[in-house]
Amino acid sequence: MGDTEPTTGARAHRPRTAVPEALARYRAVRHSSEALIRALTPEDMQVQSMPDASPTKWHLAHTSWFFETFLLVPNLPGYRVFDARFGYLFNSYYEAVGPRQPRPARGLITRPSVDDVLAYRAHVDAGMARLLENGAGEHAALLDLGLAHEQQHQELILMDILHLFAASPLSPAYAPPRGEPRRIAAPLDYLGFEGGLVEIGHAGDGFAFDNEGPRHKVWLEPFRLADRLVTNGEWLAFMADGGYARPEFWLSEGWARVQEEGWRAPLYWREGGDGWLAMTLRGLRPVDPAAPVSHVSYYEADAYASWAGARLPTEAEWEHASAQAWHEGEFLSSGRLVPQPASAGQGLRQMFGDLWEWTRSAYGPYPGFRPARGAVGEYNGKFMSGQFVLRGGACVTPGGHVRASYRNFFYPHQRWMFSGVRLALDGAGEGASLRDDVLEGLAKARKQIPPKHFYDAEGSRLFEAITELREYYPTRTEVGLLRQAAGEIAAEIPDGAALVEFGSGASVKTRILLDAAPQVAVYAPIDISASALDEAAHAIRADYPRLTVAPLREDFTTALELPRATAGRPVVGFFPGSTIGNFTPDEALDFLKGARRLLGEGSAFLVGADLVKDEATLVAAYDDALGVTAAFNKNLLARINRELSGDFNLDAFAHRTVWNAAERRIEMHLVSLKDQAVTAAGRTFRFAAGETLHTENSHKFTLDGLAELAAKAGWRLQRRWVSAHPAFAVVLLRA
Repeated sequence: MGDTEPTTGARAHRPRTAVPEALARYRAVRHSSEALIRALTPEDMQVQSMPDASPTKWHLAHTSWFFETFLLVPNLPGYRVFDARFGYLFNSYYEAVGPRQPRPARGLITRPSVDDVLAYRAHVDAGMARLLENGAGEHAALLDLGLAHEQQHQELILMDILHLFAASPLSPAYAPPRGEPRRIAAPLDYLGFEGGLVEIGHAGDGFAFDNEGPRHKVWLEPFRLADRLVTNGEWLAFMADGGYARPEFWLSEGWARVQEEGWRAPLYWREGGDGWLAMTLRGLRPVDPAAPVSHVSYYEADAYASWAGARLPTEAEWEHASAQAWHEGEFLSSGRLVPQPASAGQGLRQMFGDLWEWTRSAYGPYPGFRPARGAVGEYNGKFMSGQFVLRGGACVTPGGHVRASYRNFFYPHQRWMFSGVRLALDGAGEGASLRDDVLEGLAKARKQIPPKHFYDAEGSRLFEAITELREYYPTRTEVGLLRQAAGEIAAEIPDGAALVEFGSGASVKTRILLDAAPQVAVYAPIDISASALDEAAHAIRADYPRLTVAPLREDFTTALELPRATAGRPVVGFFPGSTIGNFTPDEALDFLKGARRLLGEGSAFLVGADLVKDEATLVAAYDDALGVTAAFNKNLLARINRELSGDFNLDAFAHRTVWNAAERRIEMHLVSLKDQAVTAAGRTFRFAAGETLHTENSHKFTLDGLAELAAKAGWRLQRRWVSAHPAFAVVLLRA
């Protein structure tokens, strides 16, 4: 990246830009670079901690040199070069432009000073303002490239500062300008993809580096992709099993590097008296087992995958899966998490903006690739040898660089970038996912199968029937509560607000809010299912013609930006159905943190939550007198029989609902009525009489507990509306 810069020469298609817009974009990027140095001393900005890194001062000057060399000198009549010697000092690798200071010796450039470099930046900024006074015009593509180039160096500044501070005996902290990788404590799962002939590469009118194209076809065999990144806790298990001492897991060059440099943990880990610590931009911190492992090389990522019985994905697999993850997957209905039966992209998490993810693909040109003409053609193409591709963006990556087609690249031994690991397996399909979960779950001491497998066609039909049952109170109770409190809720929604619904919406709950609050100007449902989202948007547009409907096809647990139609408006989020109860406590906290980042400072968030109540009411809601929920639960066994050649006798199992007061959750189980052996996917499993198969959890809340959870995520519980028995709450959170 940067001088191992991950991407290159631009291919952009922008209309002629007005002066204010071009200057605003330019100035915003330049100011962002200078904001990064506010916590740094001149001494911090001078030092070069290793040959791969560069001093912060050099980054600031080099990005200015780029604009001066490629835009101002050839295009602005009368422009005066700030200092002719800077061309030698701050050229990175452009052979066509002339000689340069050797990269490992950039730390020897004690002069110009930081103040001189900032003066250089101001001089270049003044020239760029004159160049853009009539709009970007014919310079638009090169301007876009220059801005993207500077944003890459913003990430490099943070990478290099972390490496520098990690080498300091004081372990100083640098307050990060962005968040950290999201924590996920849930067990790792694999999601299947059928493969076939697919297209990858940049498509569309937005900016892209030239190495992201041309778009082309690739054949993929069926594969599976892990639903999240490898965690620190899992990496600790790899280390405890001798992962850094067992050559059978390592590529030959990787094993040589382990021996030569004494690797025994990720780059910034240090072993302390109370366990492992990791150096971060926030200083030295205890290693968090639920956080994704970071700052590992390709060699380490590949060795871990071998140890785990998996592999790294190819970049084509990653891009194909990530594109589906933005457009398909789980949808939310009536307070439960309901997978689309044939969706291939369900549940992929941490795909964008957490850590760069190693792929097993060597960095090379796509078919038909041609470098840009002139010196800027050196930006990328000449590095297509000996490096590996990473995908997805990191928590320090500027937002505009996070896209499915973005190709970062590093040498396999490098570790100072924010790099993580996602595993892949051969073979795919919904059947494969069901088979793996069943075989794994039935082999456990406490047998369990994830609830996502409830929802084949019959399971979906039975769930719809459940929502109409007398005992199943959540749906009708929340609807009644919303109708009762509609006026008070509407009073909390500002004029011209954007209502952002987490889920496809268009249900009666959405319409209650829209009818009560005609001041809502934009409705933005977020859903990963293209079909559910399109249907919801069409229905709302038809019934509310004056409302701007701006659907966003993304997983709402990982969405990074709201639709443009919401820009500049007050934002109110809406998350009904007590769907928050389907998350584990850690997942619920991560969701609320992500929602706060997405909705923004000062936003409001309406959340529906089922409350703790008497055990009889809770149990009855999941164990109705007509036996519909029992049929829904047992249908999982019927599906195993049908799809995995199982021989479950449904009459030999009973549906059981349990209120787990300690965990504040309803649990659904299937109880074996006798000692028996069953077969599924060619394997036999034994059940003792009374042994259970755990199939679902639904967490319930207290108002104090909900307020505490919200506070941990940066929300304040401002108002609450609570129904009479059975107790259900709609709360208004404020960022």
